Amino acid sequence: MIMPIASSAYVRIPEDGCGCGSDASLPEGICRITPAALGADRLLGRPFALSDEGKVQVAAFDFDGTCIRGNSPVLLVRHLARTRRLSPSVLARIMGWGAAYKLRLPQNEAWVRGLVFRAFVGRPACEVNRFLHDFYDRFIDGRFRPGADEAMAAHEAAGHAVVCVSATFEPIIAAAMQRHPIQYAIATRMKVDFQGNYTNEVEGTPIEGPEKVVVLTRLCDELFGPGKWELAWAYGDHHSDRALLSAAREAFAVTPDRPLTRTANAEGYEILEW
Repeated sequence: MIMPIASSAYVRIPEDGCGCGSDASLPEGICRITPAALGADRLLGRPFALSDEGKVQVAAFDFDGTCIRGNSPVLLVRHLARTRRLSPSVLARIMGWGAAYKLRLPQNEAWVRGLVFRAFVGRPACEVNRFLHDFYDRFIDGRFRPGADEAMAAHEAAGHAVVCVSATFEPIIAAAMQRHPIQYAIATRMKVDFQGNYTNEVEGTPIEGPEKVVVLTRLCDELFGPGKWELAWAYGDHHSDRALLSAAREAFAVTPDRPLTRTANAEGYEILEW
């Protein structure tokens, strides 16, 4: 069985490519500054293959460490530090947060993202989005794992819905969507004020840990209807991806950290070395 893709699930990018004029009616967290599918014209009208139970089969991918080598927010902070867009005091606070994170101490994810976005407070969203797209092209895209590209393309060719669920900033995922087989994306969104300028506040909740399952469910319910889809495959690299992987019919640990390696061995997840 096949199910046509509904055109309402897509977001058209403006001609200037900056993502202004976003559709605020979209469910919280859905990437809105780029087409919600890579090359919307290429995918519009293409059917999804349905499972024997008549459900859309979803393949969900974490981004940092899974699709790319490294962590895009960390790379962004380094770039902002080199270009002196963040003050030494803010950098020190971010580094302190990172040290505590490595020790697995409880951390405020929204707070640290707000610190990073102090580099952009009061700047027009269009300008910042262009800056982050350029940052992606220069420093991130070369880190995209060929294995991730191949897996996404295979799922797309088989008629599965390919979704990227990431804690990174929305414009970074927007740039990745334009270059890789990502049909839908959910990422951390920063608030824009009434003048169209970025603030340093997170809109909603950072897409981290168990929240990935929450927002993925919200997205797929919106796109396909409650009970009309299943998380068939999930890919993650970090122990914070445990909730996402455990929710899938088949889970893949991609170059996993030690805690996730232990979980993968205990649960029988396949380990992929991309």
